[in-house]
Amino acid sequence: MRIDAVELAVVRLPLVSSFETSFGRLHAREFVLVAVRSGGATGWGECVADVDPYYSSETTATSWHVMTKYLVPSLLGRTFDHPREVAEAWRQVRGHRMAKAALEMAAWDAYARLEHRPLCEVLGAARRPIASGVSIGIHASVGALLEKVERELASGYQRIKIKIKPGWDFAPAEAIRERFGNILLMVDANAAYTLSDAPALAALDRFDLMMIEQPLDYDDLVHHARLQTSLRTPICLDESITGPRVAADALDLAACRIINIKPGRMGGFGPSIAVHDLCVGRQIPIWHGGMLESGIGRAHNLHLSTLPGFTLPGDVAASERYFAPDLIDPPITVNRDGTIDVPAGHGIGVEPVADRVRAASLHTEVFQA
Repeated sequence: MRIDAVELAVVRLPLVSSFETSFGRLHAREFVLVAVRSGGATGWGECVADVDPYYSSETTATSWHVMTKYLVPSLLGRTFDHPREVAEAWRQVRGHRMAKAALEMAAWDAYARLEHRPLCEVLGAARRPIASGVSIGIHASVGALLEKVERELASGYQRIKIKIKPGWDFAPAEAIRERFGNILLMVDANAAYTLSDAPALAALDRFDLMMIEQPLDYDDLVHHARLQTSLRTPICLDESITGPRVAADALDLAACRIINIKPGRMGGFGPSIAVHDLCVGRQIPIWHGGMLESGIGRAHNLHLSTLPGFTLPGDVAASERYFAPDLIDPPITVNRDGTIDVPAGHGIGVEPVADRVRAASLHTEVFQA
């Protein structure tokens, strides 16, 4: 696989409805869309970095800078036997995993298309329906939250995740349990708490949650380990897990009992597969998170979710929840049983609609070998 050209576009898509977390409220997603061209095939990728450095130190602007100055030049004109080799091209570039992931995942898509195979098969799995959960942001009132949960359950989603922060945790969890009974329910703090909040987090034990996701700071494994000893509810780490070495450290410290894998956060499919294999070997449950991706990133996530270790419903919801229209057509949809079908065809199995990409693009640049 020779990298003949790379096209980058900064794309802005308005959200169907605003999405609030402990970081703040989002009204649109602005991200870098990647096209890697090789031998007549085009592989697509999507950078999950946001405009603001809240979830991560990476942003859309830093990703564009690192891609255009360092990562793309190191790929152009080079030939790779397999996309797992791509990351070696930028080994000396530290960090910037989201920027690297967008290019690496696009290269996997291009390779799978050249091989006339679905991406999941190249990743080492086979197409299967993926259990779908949904992530619900912070609402203005508990009543509004309950109405949203009811709509999502009616749509078939198998698991509900709600965002929490100090002052918005016990009451919404209690109300959901009272209204909807024993549904699969988890909460996500996005690092909004400190160890001093352990009593408030321990109070959530009574609601039989699947997990509390990332309660403490993104780089704090030691305090997560201390917190886990005071909770019956499993801690799941998200922002903290930047790759296989950190994942191993977290498990060695007993800082979590569940891990959320996001290839766009970890640097691509290579490190994600390594974390998957580590967790399978240690019998640690894993699931696939989401980053408000368009249908392109969503399709990538579905293909990775076919690996056997992904046994819990992931945050890979229908396109229409976020973007109308999405960049792809047909959109990704949820079946009546709460599963999503992995797109058929070669590579990720979906194509962006050119007119929609052009309309959403703020800036585009093409790099030729």
